[in-house]
Amino acid sequence: MSDKQLAELLKYCNPRILYVVTLNNILKQLFCPFEVRVIQDVGELERDQIVNVDLVKITYELTTVYIVKGKAYFYYHFEILLD
Repeated sequence: MSDKQLAELLKYCNPRILYVVTLNNILKQLFCPFEVRVIQDVGELERDQIVNVDLVKITYELTTVYIVKGKAYFYYHFEILLD
């Protein structure tokens, strides 16, 4: 993906909002910060630790990245905790 294509996509993104579809097929809007559980040790985070996602970003490859405690982690290291 080129810088121009990424810039075009990011015009419609907000780093403080994440849309998720629940197991019941309900679309939910999550506002940062939201809680997640660490499902495997990564960086300074330990398994089963509950942390807050401060921002949601994407990479050039369109992989979702969570900003937690000022550091970037791929989304697949976490489980979103919904009410």
